[in-house]
Order: sequence, then C-alpha cells, then structure tokens
Amino acid sequence: MRIFLDTANVEEVHLGVQLGVVSGVTTNPSLAAKEGIGRLERYKSTVVEICRLVQGPVSAEVLSADVAGMLLEGREIARWAPNAVVKLPSTPAGFQAMSVLSKESISINQTLCFSVNQALLGAQAGASYVSPFVGRLDDEGHDGMQVVEDIVHIFRTYGIPTQVLAASIRHPLHCVAAAKAGAHIATLPYKVLLQMMHHPLTDVGVARFAQDWQRGEKG
Repeated sequence: MRIFLDTANVEEVHLGVQLGVVSGVTTNPSLAAKEGIGRLERYKSTVVEICRLVQGPVSAEVLSADVAGMLLEGREIARWAPNAVVKLPSTPAGFQAMSVLSKESISINQTLCFSVNQALLGAQAGASYVSPFVGRLDDEGHDGMQVVEDIVHIFRTYGIPTQVLAASIRHPLHCVAAAKAGAHIATLPYKVLLQMMHHPLTDVGVARFAQDWQRGEKG
C-alpha cells in the first residue's frame, strides 16, 4: 500500500518526500482554506509546486457543481503538471464529467465516495482512483473500512483497474486497517504520518543503546 499526504502545505510535502515514504498527494478546498489559500492562482501555484516535489500523482479538486464547470476546471488542472490528477465528486454531474475527461486521457480521482455503488459507478465512468472517506463514514455510524474492503474485493473479482484510495484517515490504526483491507493507497495528514513513525519502545531502545555505548567508552 502506498502512502500519500492529504495536505495543501508545501512544507509538509517537502518533509514527507525527504523521509522517502510519500509517493503522492491529495488536496481539497478545505485543506487549501486551512493554509490561507483563497485565490485560484495561489492554489494553482501551490499545486504546481507540490507536483514538482512529488513524482507521483497529485490530486486537485474542482469547485464547480455543474458538468460544464467541472469540465472547464478539470481540463485546466490537467494542464498544470504531468502528474496532476483531477478530483471530481460522486454526484451525477461528477460521474458525467469523469466519463468525458477520462476519454481525454485525464487522470481522475473520484472523491467524496461513501458507498460501494458510488465506487462502481466511478470505475465505470473511467476514474483512475476512487476515494472512500473512512473517517466521515465512521462519524455517521457506518463502518468506513468495511466499505474499503468491499470495494477492493469487488474490483479484484471483476478485474477492475481503478485503484482504491482510502481517504479521511484519522489515526495510525486506520492505516493498518486500510492495508489489511487491500487498499492500494492511503492518504493521510502529516500528523498521522509522524504518529506512524513513533513508538515508545523505539525511543527507549535508542536511549539505552546510547547509554551503553557511553559506558563502554568510559570503560
């Protein structure tokens, strides 16, 4: 399972890439707003910079709710960088836009996916990635990771090439569960990436090795 960062913060992407564990990035309007990005030109420059830092896919989301607007924005985003991916919502207009843009060889990330049915429709419409939102499903009393597992199982059964990207990851256990469910990708906040690396026994072990070495030098 590959690890993507879910962020619009260029510094977080830079640090993630330096660690050697991040192979892609997902962004959305909420993440952009969190970074104080309120203008399209600044959002574009941010995504372009992230695309430069990361060799893998970088998803940028359209803002329009109608098909014509989605197509206009999607084609524009696709021109920002060779590895730019267009995020389209799991709505009737979004599915129609997916169908059109995928035929133009534009990579699509189907976002705001909350059901197996939506994932099946996105795959049929040509989405390269489908992003079930685990945390948000859990918030509503559903089993978000079960949805991921069901999508993976069905896609494998029928040889559907669309990759399953587990999104709305809230904590390290979500990452473990996504891997067990067979997700191709998990996209997560930088904070969760740091939590994945930490274990108290590692800290104790490093400190003990240093202490033993110092005692050996003195001896």
